[in-house]
Amino acid sequence: MEVKLWNDKREREMYDNFAELYAIIKATERLEKAYVRDIISPQEYELECQKLIAHFKTLASTLKDTVPSIERFADTYKMECPAAINRLVISGIPATVEHRAAAAASTSTSAAIVAECVQNFITAMDSLKLNMVAVDQVHPLLSDLYASLNKLTILPPDFEGKTKMKEWIARLSKMGAADELTEQQARQLHFDLESSYNSFMAALPNAGT
Repeated sequence: MEVKLWNDKREREMYDNFAELYAIIKATERLEKAYVRDIISPQEYELECQKLIAHFKTLASTLKDTVPSIERFADTYKMECPAAINRLVISGIPATVEHRAAAAASTSTSAAIVAECVQNFITAMDSLKLNMVAVDQVHPLLSDLYASLNKLTILPPDFEGKTKMKEWIARLSKMGAADELTEQQARQLHFDLESSYNSFMAALPNAGT
């Protein structure tokens, strides 16, 4: 007895699309594993992955009414393709592109924080040179510097600049807003800032190269 898999042309087309979706998911899973195991080059991986993602998006859009959930489709047919689901559904871009974007964002963020730290160091030192020694003038500058130093993950917790700024902030917090640093205190603070700044520059990757 012949078993018919479809009753009309529309139903046949739907199952053909199901088969194509199944094939794309399986192919993507194999591609992801090949990339992770370094079986193919990043360039080859990226090119093929972009093709699969493009085909997937087109097909998923076509099947949005009959396959509202790709994860459920994969479960129904017991596909066990977590890497493919992550790449096609969650990420939507090749791993190589994802990693480049993450690296660029990390570099950009670190560069911005480094610039912020440098600016805060210079502002604090210049303010002391201009004899801005009142507590309500110095405290905010040191607080901003301390906060920016703490944002930079490449610095260890016991970094000289963090330790010294924390000590100075604690000392200033015990004084009144209108109180002023003595000449000796201002000189010591400037020395600590300059020393911390030099240590900061030395701690940066590829400093001086």
